[in-house]
Amino acid sequence: MFFSIFTENAKKMKGLQNLFNLFYPNVCVCCDQYLLDQEKIVCIECRLDLPFINNSDISSNPLTQTLEGRVFLEKGASFLYYHPQGKVKKLIHQLKYKNNQKVGVFLGEWFGEKLLETNKFSDIDFIIPVPLHESKLKLRGYNQLTKFGKSLSSILKIEYLEGVLIRNSMTKTQTFKKRVDRFKNLINNFSIINTDILINKHVLLIDDVVTTGATLEACSIELLKVENVKISIVTIALTE
Repeated sequence: MFFSIFTENAKKMKGLQNLFNLFYPNVCVCCDQYLLDQEKIVCIECRLDLPFINNSDISSNPLTQTLEGRVFLEKGASFLYYHPQGKVKKLIHQLKYKNNQKVGVFLGEWFGEKLLETNKFSDIDFIIPVPLHESKLKLRGYNQLTKFGKSLSSILKIEYLEGVLIRNSMTKTQTFKKRVDRFKNLINNFSIINTDILINKHVLLIDDVVTTGATLEACSIELLKVENVKISIVTIALTE
């Protein structure tokens, strides 16, 4: 009798789920096609089509080359190439502007597993996100890096540290500025609240998309003021 009731309830729940999906369909954020039961956030076809970055050499890859000569990095890695009209842009847009925090969890877990396989990030002490200014954080309601960073933290078993690195002022859009202009606009725009906690530590700085690298450069310059601190960087995407 118990099994019969359990089966009947399971069927009802499945029916309710199907009804919910009819009005609020679970679709791929990249192609808007319906997701199958075993798919999550991005369909299998789109997953296979994403432009992954080869991070076989953690000390010398597209991200570290972008920042070469500007920031002394222990190591760095970006997960995906970002194209103006590509699927990665849709992922980032959902995460950054549509409050789709599931995208951050999804990417953090996926990239975290890839980084775990390299066994190159076991010496990191803290994961620190590039911060939003307080005004922008209130306006948006969240930092798009929080869920991504916490998912990395969970997979890599590294403490996620938010609120130590802060942004002093809200800058205007950087989209159409050259690297030098971006950097001038950002220099001295970051501060560290508690330097003691970072002394002699290895910090993993995270960001969503790297275009010129000016933001990461400015953050790193501030972090490197801390005694004997080491910096590595991980980002979701990198413009090609």
